[in-house]
Amino acid sequence: MSDAPIVAQKAPYPVEVTEGKTYFWCACGKSAKQPFCDGSHKGSTIAPVKYTAEADKKLFFCGCKHSHKKPLCDGSHSKL
Repeated sequence: MSDAPIVAQKAPYPVEVTEGKTYFWCACGKSAKQPFCDGSHKGSTIAPVKYTAEADKKLFFCGCKHSHKKPLCDGSHSKL
């Protein structure tokens, strides 16, 4: 299995998060439950990124897997 992330989509995933809830963002791009991890990274050196919401609000999780602000989108998809 390659250890380079796969671009799941070239746009962020808008998600309504719940304060105090923990989310595991897919960093490999192979999860069928984007933008969250389903264990598809197993066998690679890529691991999901843990994120705990600080407030109830809409966030934009990275879909291209190249953000420098993982797990959130920083616009890196526009440069791919």
